[in-house]
Amino acid sequence: MCCFTSCHHAAHEEGQGVSRRKVLLGAAGTSLLGGFLARGPVAALRPAARAPAAEERPEVRVAYLRPREDYWLGWPGTAWHPEKFFRESRAEVQKFADELGVKVVFEPAPLYDQKAVDAFVDRVQREKPQGVLLFPLHMNQWNMVDRIIAAKAPTIIFAGLGVCFTGHIQERSRRPGVYLASTSDYSLAPVRYGLKMVRTAHDVRASKVVVIRGGETKDSVLEPFGLNLRYVPRKRFPDTLQKIAETPEVMEMAERYRKAARKIVEPTRADLINAARNYYAALRIMEEEGCDGITMDCLGLVQSREIPTPPCMAWAALLDVGKTATCEADINAVMSHTLCCKLLDKPGFQQDPVPDTVKNTFIGAHCVCATRLNGYDQPPEPFILRSHSESDIGVSLQVIWRPGQEVTIMQFVGPQKMILGRGKVLRNFDTPPAGGCRTSVELEIDGPADTRDTQGFHQLFIYGDHVRDFEAYGQLFGIATAHV
Repeated sequence: MCCFTSCHHAAHEEGQGVSRRKVLLGAAGTSLLGGFLARGPVAALRPAARAPAAEERPEVRVAYLRPREDYWLGWPGTAWHPEKFFRESRAEVQKFADELGVKVVFEPAPLYDQKAVDAFVDRVQREKPQGVLLFPLHMNQWNMVDRIIAAKAPTIIFAGLGVCFTGHIQERSRRPGVYLASTSDYSLAPVRYGLKMVRTAHDVRASKVVVIRGGETKDSVLEPFGLNLRYVPRKRFPDTLQKIAETPEVMEMAERYRKAARKIVEPTRADLINAARNYYAALRIMEEEGCDGITMDCLGLVQSREIPTPPCMAWAALLDVGKTATCEADINAVMSHTLCCKLLDKPGFQQDPVPDTVKNTFIGAHCVCATRLNGYDQPPEPFILRSHSESDIGVSLQVIWRPGQEVTIMQFVGPQKMILGRGKVLRNFDTPPAGGCRTSVELEIDGPADTRDTQGFHQLFIYGDHVRDFEAYGQLFGIATAHV
């Protein structure tokens, strides 16, 4: 064993990333217990085939709106060539759709007049695609855009520089069910994000998370978010764990974490093996219940000594490959993790919040933290292997966050609302001398003015500024947003 003396950020190793989509889709048909895919030093699970609903491609109808006659004396101007944009943008949209697993259906011709718009609206209302993508190509088309918005399909609008003023989009861009990108970004990155939101909403509804707590078996759906929950009794986990032997896969996982850690402080070899057994017990339960995420009353099982080590390392490993793994059977955190993982392709950090009343900063600490904080296809952050802080048993990852890193704060508060904020990493804390959980991060945040007034508990900390991303998703799919 060795003592940890400093928390300096280490340089990332290069060339270790594999795209998340290749991991999640390329392994279809294999068993959850079928071994590991090497992705850098930390072991990654090989997911089972998606449920049929998740393999379906959500459909988005795409329409361009423009006058039939040549443009004259009106934005975007006669020097701008709509035919060229029409041709090139269609190719980009199709490329985005292929990357994201979305089916795009293009209208064969632009919508020139109200009659064509009405026919398009009738088809949308009758056939109910998961989304609509609109390209208004002249400033005079906004009344026809309104007619399509009224069809109530989630509507993505690309308003490239040259087709609107403030008055055209000020109110329209805030309407429920609309994502309007008024932008100079002719790479169409906002369009890709709009399609990503449609794909994410589809994937959320095709997902199911097993909740291990209490003694009841039941199912529920969290509307309007759409996530499915499967509740099973708490004894299911220790009963399953007893069936997980010290197989070659278990031993390999334990060894991978031992080699990948910057340091090992408390855990023994036996602790690492039991932590890996937790991982495989979780996979078995998820597979048996047809779930792709898990949460449980972990503290209750630790307190009653029904499991030899808390599931902290197992949960971190699941999060590192985009599987929702949530502490303490907290359903708000389950929703937060699910949206973060699927929309941003990166894990968040569920934490216990502590305002610092001397410096007016915001500290978050927990014993489960993923390492792929930059994204599933990016190198991991360095970590130290520690015990679970509250019990001082088992294996937890103390992940070292990058000072200066921009961070989003996000949490579902029930399935109809998210709270959001921004921050910047100031430093990491060691335990000891501090108490609390092993990964412990201090932020400077953008409000409230007094951190004691911050809302929520178990909020996620997420690398990057994604507040507007979450706000856009909430507006498109009926989830309110507010500042933390």
